[in-house]
Amino acid sequence: MDHFLYKNGQLFAEDVALSEIAETVGTPFYCYSAATLTRHFLLFKEALDPLPHLICFAVKSNSNVAVLKLLGDLGAGMDVVSIGEYLRAKAAGVPGERIVFSGVGKTRDEMRQALQGGVRQFNVESEPELEALSQVATALGLIAPITLRVNPDVDAKTHEKISTGRKEDKFGVPISHAREIYARAAKLPGLKVIGVDMHIGSQLVSLEPFDAAYTKMADLVHELRADGHAIERLDLGGGLGIPYTRSNEAPPLPLEYGAMVKRVLGDLGCEIEIEPGRLISGNAGVLVTEVIYRKQAEEREFLIVDAAMNDLIRPAMYGAHHDIEPLIEATPGEPMMPVDIVGPICESGDTFAKQRAMPMIAAGERIAFRSAGAYGAVMASEYNSRPLVPEVLVSGDHFAVIRARPSYDEMIARDKIPDWL
Repeated sequence: MDHFLYKNGQLFAEDVALSEIAETVGTPFYCYSAATLTRHFLLFKEALDPLPHLICFAVKSNSNVAVLKLLGDLGAGMDVVSIGEYLRAKAAGVPGERIVFSGVGKTRDEMRQALQGGVRQFNVESEPELEALSQVATALGLIAPITLRVNPDVDAKTHEKISTGRKEDKFGVPISHAREIYARAAKLPGLKVIGVDMHIGSQLVSLEPFDAAYTKMADLVHELRADGHAIERLDLGGGLGIPYTRSNEAPPLPLEYGAMVKRVLGDLGCEIEIEPGRLISGNAGVLVTEVIYRKQAEEREFLIVDAAMNDLIRPAMYGAHHDIEPLIEATPGEPMMPVDIVGPICESGDTFAKQRAMPMIAAGERIAFRSAGAYGAVMASEYNSRPLVPEVLVSGDHFAVIRARPSYDEMIARDKIPDWL
């Protein structure tokens, strides 16, 4: 469930008409619903109670500091994969003891800053990273709490570009070598082994891959404890999918996921950490855009909008589907016509939808791309020298711009011409 609904013929975000925001900030813009973010976070909390747990929001899915503060104030931890994300979490008021540092390529400088600023744990992904973290922590006179990310060789059966738990993927250490790597970690100075980490992919629509991976994790915990390691935490990663179209079968609910976690891992006596991103923020956001032209070509008709692939890259990068709705509700029985919805960038890949059935929409009218709250604004760029679009947060009947649209002068001023030119 989300809070983007038609009221009196207009599409609203909670109690604010999206057309009102468009008149204030211009298009395109991202809009997030505070009520939806809150509801989705609390669903996970309900799903895992009464197990001891921490829900760490995957900052990579939506890194706006206002969104992080909203979730942090609800008690969320943060899963970060760069020092930039770490600093955003700290700027949002999230304490270091609720920040988990993941990522396959942490640098020594990132390790140093996180250790000095406080961190809940490092999810270590390789033996070279173990060595580097040991050296950095020892030089600082600190102890780095660690888990090892174990690759269970489980196919998440999701998109090729977001599957992370197979043996051919770049993530984690092979589960077949986990015990010897844990033995090595236990001997290194400056490190404290506290748990096991696993993350098999994103946008999973079945619990079976989770069940298979977590069963392997449970077996590994028993083996590691037999080897003398104190395994106190299990980081299960994220990955539970969302419905990108209302006509598709819905992925498993958080309550179903929580029941599976309790069944497979509940008797181990460990604190559970999960790292959801998309399921919390995905359907909590929309991208609103305006039609520039309606173009009739020889074989098809195009809606050319002012948003582009640099604003929302998921359709171009993943072939992703987003439901698209007009801000003014179609009248009952209004005929639907197939159109291609495209942006203004000079690439054929700048296409959001092909032959999508839509009501008659004219130039100057606005539409909304649903399920755009995750991997939308965070993956945006300034390709074609297009400024990043603003982000807006709605709560009840009021809204605020939480990232402003830079001017062209501000964008260009970041470039510096050397004195010798």
